[in-house]
This record gives sequence, C-alpha cells and structure tokens, in this order.
Amino acid sequence: MPGPNERYEVVHRLNIATTMVVRRNPGELFLLSHDVGGDAPCHVEQIDPLTLETLARSADLPGGPIWPGGLAVHANGDLYVVFGNHAHRLSPSLELKATVTLPRHSPYNSFVILDSGFLATKDFGGRLPDGRDFSGSTELLVLDPETLAVCASIEIDQGSIARLSANGDEIVLIGVNDLVTFAFHPEDQIIEEISRIRYRTLKGQTYGWDPVLVGGCAWFLDNGEGSEAFDGSFRGKGISEAPLHLVRVDLSTQEVQLTEVAGLPNGLIANPPIVDPVRMIAVGYDSSNAVLSGFHLDGSGVTSLAWSRLQDHASHLVLLQESGQLVTFDFEPGGTDALVVLDISTGEELSRVSTESPVQSVLFPTPGEHRDLYYCSLTSIARIAVVDA
Repeated sequence: MPGPNERYEVVHRLNIATTMVVRRNPGELFLLSHDVGGDAPCHVEQIDPLTLETLARSADLPGGPIWPGGLAVHANGDLYVVFGNHAHRLSPSLELKATVTLPRHSPYNSFVILDSGFLATKDFGGRLPDGRDFSGSTELLVLDPETLAVCASIEIDQGSIARLSANGDEIVLIGVNDLVTFAFHPEDQIIEEISRIRYRTLKGQTYGWDPVLVGGCAWFLDNGEGSEAFDGSFRGKGISEAPLHLVRVDLSTQEVQLTEVAGLPNGLIANPPIVDPVRMIAVGYDSSNAVLSGFHLDGSGVTSLAWSRLQDHASHLVLLQESGQLVTFDFEPGGTDALVVLDISTGEELSRVSTESPVQSVLFPTPGEHRDLYYCSLTSIARIAVVDA
C-alpha cells in the first residue's frame, strides 16, 4: 500500500479471455490467454512488465473445451501450459518443444509441478457456461516433463471441479464429495490412492474448490456449484441451500471442521481461502453474498470469528507475509473491480484503487518485483504499482 508521498499507478490493457501471468527470470513476464467460442486454441505472450505490451507471442496452441487452464515455469526453465484437452511445453522464446492431446475430450483445468519434476493434471468434472456437462468420473494424470507423455493415471468415481494441490509428490484432489490424496512414485511411475475423506455431509451443501495445504491440513471453501452462471459477477448467483463453509480437513486424523463464512443461503465461490500460519488467521469469502471473513485459529482449527465485512471478492487472495497486508478485490456492479488492501488480523481497509476491469476477477493475481501486482480478469490485465506521488 502507498505510504506518505506515494500513490497507486494503474496500467490497464484490454485482453479478452486472460487466464494468468507468471514470472520467470527478473524482468520476464508471460501471459496465458485463449480464444472464445466452442473448442478454442490458446497462446502465450511475453509482455513488458511495465507497459504490458507484447514482446513475443507463441503460435496458436491446440486447446479444446474452454475453462481457464494454467501456465507455469518449470525448474528446467521451460514454460508449460495445460488448456482444453492439451498440454504444451514451450521454450523461453516461446517455441513449441512438445505437445500432447490428453485422453478425455474435456477441459483440463491447470496442473501442479511435483517435486520430482513431473506434472499432475486432471479433467474438469462439472458444467461449462455453454451448457456442456462433464460431470462423472475424474482421471488424474502424471505427465513426463520431457515429452509430456502420460506416464501414470488413475480414475476416481466422482467429478472434480477444483484445481489440484501438491506437497512433494503427494497430490490432493477435491472431488464433489470427498477429498482424495494420492502418492506418485516417480521411480516406478505409479499413482496410489492413499486416503479418501468425506467432507460433503450437510443437506444443501455443494462441492469444494481448490485446497490450500498448511500445517498438515487441507483448507478450502465449499458451495462451489453454480459458477457457470458467471456474467461478469458472482453476486446473487449462488444456488446452494446450506451456508458456505471454510472447510478444514486434517490429513492425518481425517477430522473435518466446517465453519460458516457468512451464515447465509445461496453462497458461491470459485477459488480458495488463504491461511496465515504466523498470525493464525484464515480468510474465506462468499462471492454470491459479498461477504469476506477472517477467523482466529489454534492448533486444532478455527476458534472464533476475527472480523467480517461486506465486500464483493471472488479471485485468489495474496498475503504479503512480512507486513500482514492482504490483497483482495471488491467489484461494483456496473462499475469496476477495485484492489483493496486489508490488515489480515483486523480486516481494516488500508487502501484501494480501481483496476479498471469492467468485470469481477475470478482468476489469479501475481505479485511483481517492484512493489507491484499483476491483476487478471476475463477482460483485462493490469499492473498496479506503488510509485512516488
């Protein structure tokens, strides 16, 4: 946030179907976008980290059914993309080094890079805005980082909408009913299911989204059903009858704790919470009811409500760990999405500025190198920086 004699500077670029940006070496920033309509291709650009202008662009890459995919920089220096039913490996100069068509003709919603260097991905098991429904079983895949060949796979008997998380070579998948943990054995190239924990136990409760792994627990938000109704905002789009919960699953004891975020019906989210293990605070939100809440924690989970505020937030959260500043967003229907910095311990609003995006972000902000942050929505990319007044 700006200090005395400082201000925010916003550089905005209209960019339809933005997904995310990643940093590679200092001064290197890469943007993943895709086309729209039916089965679409995607592409990667290297963009100027200050002006956001295109410096280089990949060829169009085969994609598939549209759902935001993922882009990451591997320890080998190359860029990897999963979008639609394809995976791609690109050089830093955006030349295509490998590509593979994934087994199911459905969207594969991003991936994680395991400590062994292999890539884990899975197909999306839900409904798309165009009406296509991919509910049913989910197939978890592990891809070879050199060739992108499928080297291991395992199927589970329920859909999964959430993105994967991993700790080492252990993979956590949130299915529509259960949290399922897998171990990948790189020496044998085998995936093994090691636990399955039911988290969906209440009448009117719907499925969870992306898990955050902290302190031997998986933390996520439930009531994710209905996200395909996004029309530039999630306000009022929830369809789950039970209140939305911050879910904590102890991966050792298999204990499940559900904590209401807003206490209201018809909640909705499409992203994860955030957990601060230093200040012992977890933050969740309900994007349909426009509530953002912080909770006190101890070693056994949530103990009490720390703060709650009306705020129209829907994207990933960013915590500046040293200062305890939490980067959130607040969408004004008919207006723009604002960046809002909060004190994570108290919920106090410290600063705000418009991102200039005309739609609410349901995507992934990326911290920059120079007191800046890159914001992505389905219409925009923006750089918000603290500069001298």
